[in-house]
Parts: sequence; C-alpha cells; structure tokens
Amino acid sequence: MEELIVKLKNEIIDVLNLEGMAPEDIADDAPLFGEGLGLDSIDALELIVLMEKNYGIKLKDPNEGKAIFRSVKTMADYIEKNRKF
Repeated sequence: MEELIVKLKNEIIDVLNLEGMAPEDIADDAPLFGEGLGLDSIDALELIVLMEKNYGIKLKDPNEGKAIFRSVKTMADYIEKNRKF
C-alpha cells in the first residue's frame, strides 16, 4: 500500500499542478481539503477523473467522495478495495 500512496501523491501533484511540492511534503493522513492541502471543489473533480482514468473507479454517490478524499491514505484504501485494473 505504501507504493500506492507514493504513486497517488505524485499523481495528485501532477494533476493539480502543485508546483514546488514533492510527495514527501504531503502527509499520508493530512486533510486534502480545508486546512490540509487546501483543495477546492474543482480539485475534487480532478481527483474523481484521476481515479476513473488511472484506476477504473467511478464514484456514483457524491457524498461518498467526501470520505474517500479525506486524505491520501483514505484514497489509497478505497482504491485498494475497488480498483478495476
């Protein structure tokens, strides 16, 4: 799972153009929205597309996204359980 967490951090940095940020700058359990990385609703859409494109996961319930995108670790847990490829 550690490999997936590092991969996700790199993908998040790339997809959201977080210039000057490295994977080690993002704590596994740090909040992605609000006080953590400070992502917004547009970023959430980008993360949804990332999960669909890279892992074959479609989110059906928007409320589900709030729990999934709490941190990189919660994303990795969800991907581990639900990935299509």
